[in-house]
Amino acid sequence: MTNNLDIFDVVSRIKWRKPVVHHLTNWVTIYDCANIVKVLGGSPVMAHAPEEVSEIVNIASSLVLNIGTLTTDFIDSMKIAVRAANIRKVPVVLDVCGAGATKLRDRKAFELIEYFHIDIIKGNSSEIARVAGEDVRTKGVDAGKVNVDMLNVAENLAKKRVCTVVVTGKEDIVSDGDSTYIVRNGDEMLTHVVGTGCMVNSVIGTFAAVEKNPVFASVSALVCFGVASEIAAKQSKGPGSFKEKLFDCLFSLDRETVEKMEKIEKVK
Repeated sequence: MTNNLDIFDVVSRIKWRKPVVHHLTNWVTIYDCANIVKVLGGSPVMAHAPEEVSEIVNIASSLVLNIGTLTTDFIDSMKIAVRAANIRKVPVVLDVCGAGATKLRDRKAFELIEYFHIDIIKGNSSEIARVAGEDVRTKGVDAGKVNVDMLNVAENLAKKRVCTVVVTGKEDIVSDGDSTYIVRNGDEMLTHVVGTGCMVNSVIGTFAAVEKNPVFASVSALVCFGVASEIAAKQSKGPGSFKEKLFDCLFSLDRETVEKMEKIEKVK
């Protein structure tokens, strides 16, 4: 460990405050996203109807967006929710899932980022590179080939959008343009289960609901999710049992385990 971040303190605050985490998220993974928030101690709400999203934001401590199964109507609901969140200064976390795969996906991601304030933009390397303006393609929801320095891309995008950027991968990057961290927790088994990226987004949103510093919230979320995945991988026989163990291990995380296993490097 090369920092003084008290990660488990954020976990304790989640369990104590039980924050409402409002989702407009991917229909494929919505059940897992709700469960992962509940496992941490938060209260997930998965309200998508445009007639009620702004009201739900009024009782929420964070707003989690994911464009994985986007439609134009769905994005319109997101805009209503983000507008309400910006007025109330509720932190907004956006997973630019699949950015770089289609023109529609790119256009809608840019609309959300350009016309509203997003506190945390999360994606894999090709998704983040695409919303940063790089000419890259994404393979569905899997990262495409990216021949750019992702540390620089993350820092520059964070500065341009005045936000925190999270790049997930074998090594995760978190940057607000001034402070940049690399998180090396996680296990390869995560790549064999659909929805782990969406779950990470929900975990980040849950941490951001109780921690005002979005960089600290993001780093803490990535470490805890990554540590839980490492433990779960040792206890499982394949993707099915791994997913079950992932929930159990995240639920039972303790301070000693987190502090012993966290792998964080502050690079700026």
